Amino acid sequence: MKAIKTAGLLIAAALLAQPVYSQELTGTLKKIKDSGTITLGARESSAPFSYSLGGTQFVGFSVDLMMKVVDRLKTELKMPDLKYTIIPFTAQNRIPLIQNGTLDFECSSTTNTLERQQQVAFSTSFFVIGTKLLTAKDSGVKDFADLKGKNLSTTAGTTSERLINKYNETQNAGINVMAARENTQSFLAVDSGRAVAFMMDDAILYGERAKSKNPEKWVVVGTPMSREAYGCMMRRDDAPFKKLVDDVLTQEMKSGAINANYKKWFESPIPPRNTSLDFPQSADIKALYANPNDKAIE
Repeated sequence: MKAIKTAGLLIAAALLAQPVYSQELTGTLKKIKDSGTITLGARESSAPFSYSLGGTQFVGFSVDLMMKVVDRLKTELKMPDLKYTIIPFTAQNRIPLIQNGTLDFECSSTTNTLERQQQVAFSTSFFVIGTKLLTAKDSGVKDFADLKGKNLSTTAGTTSERLINKYNETQNAGINVMAARENTQSFLAVDSGRAVAFMMDDAILYGERAKSKNPEKWVVVGTPMSREAYGCMMRRDDAPFKKLVDDVLTQEMKSGAINANYKKWFESPIPPRNTSLDFPQSADIKALYANPNDKAIE
């Protein structure tokens, strides 16, 4: 009788020791487990967060964080051979691709806003930016007020496009807004002389400057029109998957590991031209890393 009781206790203990994920998978975690793969999203020209070096080779600060999540999935789901596919997306189609299941999640340069939270979910934030202007040093442009009657480029489907259109309307600013499909095209409009400045998140502007043929020609200027927080984007109402992603990002911040990643992409030479952004951590970023959260900055 004692042997039977002992055997029963051992079986119960073994059952309790089984990972919760093996019995209670739902949503994205179940999709990944069943398919043996995860589909990630990346931007082609959002350096230094997420950008292409040609073909399917994507690199960047956010890409590194995204791969940390993949590593955690391999451990938690006991899938050391988990495969992943990276699909490029644009600012215009990123939310639909998350909603329809084409992408399981993405970490790039997507701003967490209250409006977008009605359509998708956001992870713990991993970056805070301000929207500014990239222009030639000799353009005479120092701030948004200097753009009256001039062409300004930005990227379609971004918060920058929404902000500048609102500024134009409420301030009667008289700015000619040119919206391009991707950040590289927005910068090309300035580089070719079709626009006098490029409006976008400050870190991305520094990234475009670093990638350019003549970085010393360009300067980032202007009073920030907004402060925005970047987060990884995923489908709504999938608490287990969001928790896993949040745990990975929070651990990166609390352990200090994210600081090494920051130095790699923002304070050291980056490909393809091996030019440094020279973009030290702001007070906002330091505060976020000290107290991680998933709040939108509006």
